Amino acid sequence: MRILVIGATGTIGSAVAGALSDASHEVIGASRGGGPGGRIRADLEDPSSLDTLFGTVGDLDAVVCCAANGPLVDLGSVTDEEMAAGTRGKLLGQVALARRAARHLRDGGSITLTGGTFSAPLPGGSLGALINSGLEGFVRNAASELPRGLRLNLISPGWITETLRSLGMDETAGTPVAEVAQVYVRTVEGTARGRTFRP
Repeated sequence: MRILVIGATGTIGSAVAGALSDASHEVIGASRGGGPGGRIRADLEDPSSLDTLFGTVGDLDAVVCCAANGPLVDLGSVTDEEMAAGTRGKLLGQVALARRAARHLRDGGSITLTGGTFSAPLPGGSLGALINSGLEGFVRNAASELPRGLRLNLISPGWITETLRSLGMDETAGTPVAEVAQVYVRTVEGTARGRTFRP
């Protein structure tokens, strides 16, 4: 398959791109800054960059987004404008990406977005909970609206072992990024539609 991976330079994105390449797929990497290695610019907060992206890459079999993240906020002091800005990339940006991807995928293609999940409330995590719940609802419903056999799913990883290690935290609470990447591969290659997967 010919697969576009957005966020291909991040911890998860680079592992997903590598795992898909190892599975003999053609991977096109994109990131916010573009850069070496043939990566193309794709900024979820700039819909025009997504239009340019899809105008450049041509036909695809799958689009995988690993670029999204949501900020931690203090609910007592965050402003309405900061809340709205916080939803712009991870939630609204991935919705904009999915809408555009659906117009550029071959029949039967797939879109895989990235959310997040944690087993307990996270200090400063209210905005993230809003974004991730919104993504789950969007994917569940929008998957039934897509034409031509297109599939839409969400991967919702919690803490990544390597991220915890880099933060000096207890890495045993995380999942190795290589395991998470395999969930993306199975989702792209599989038949699931409208599902949220939690590695």
